[in-house]
Amino acid sequence: MKLPNADNAVIPAEKLRDYLLSSSHPVGRFKAVFFHALGYTDGDWERLEADIRSILTNDATVGEQTNYGQKLEVRGSIAGPADRSAEIVTGWIILKGESIPRFITAYPGDRR
Repeated sequence: MKLPNADNAVIPAEKLRDYLLSSSHPVGRFKAVFFHALGYTDGDWERLEADIRSILTNDATVGEQTNYGQKLEVRGSIAGPADRSAEIVTGWIILKGESIPRFITAYPGDRR
């Protein structure tokens, strides 16, 4: 299945800039090492957003149904600004009563 309403997916700038690309975020700093190695920086978070959106045509896997809504994953390959490619997993949630997916996280695709 495809990520429902992928064209309208919400990816907050703060989630990219202040979490995934932050060297000081308590959790995100570990993911930032991976994304920095691909050439992404907090100053060009828009590039990471565009690259994440580029994989949303890939199939989505239905994950856990939580009290908040339905979680989904989309996997794909991105090519960062440093001309290095990597597989990533993106996490999404469609909140109860909504139909728009919201970005939760991303991490290296070799992690299972």
